[in-house]
Amino acid sequence: MRLLERMRKEWFMIGIVLAIAGAKLEPSIGVNGGPLMPEITVSYIAVATIFFNSGLSLNTEVADSRLHASPCVFCSDFNQGSWWK
Repeated sequence: MRLLERMRKEWFMIGIVLAIAGAKLEPSIGVNGGPLMPEITVSYIAVATIFFNSGLSLNTEVADSRLHASPCVFCSDFNQGSWWK
């Protein structure tokens, strides 16, 4: 039972070790043009996932205040611009 508890606690490190071992055994999966397509996966999908996860971790109070500030800044810029000159 202690081993199972330890594995649940250290699941991230176990996953990293397994990923490194898998890459060592079969490196052709992650090369450019391979099945994982790292030129697309890392460039677009990984970056989008990181920003999405960081957006989910924002407090709702912070997000609400920023959503309110954006239209105010846009309206003040629009109203004070040189549209009618």
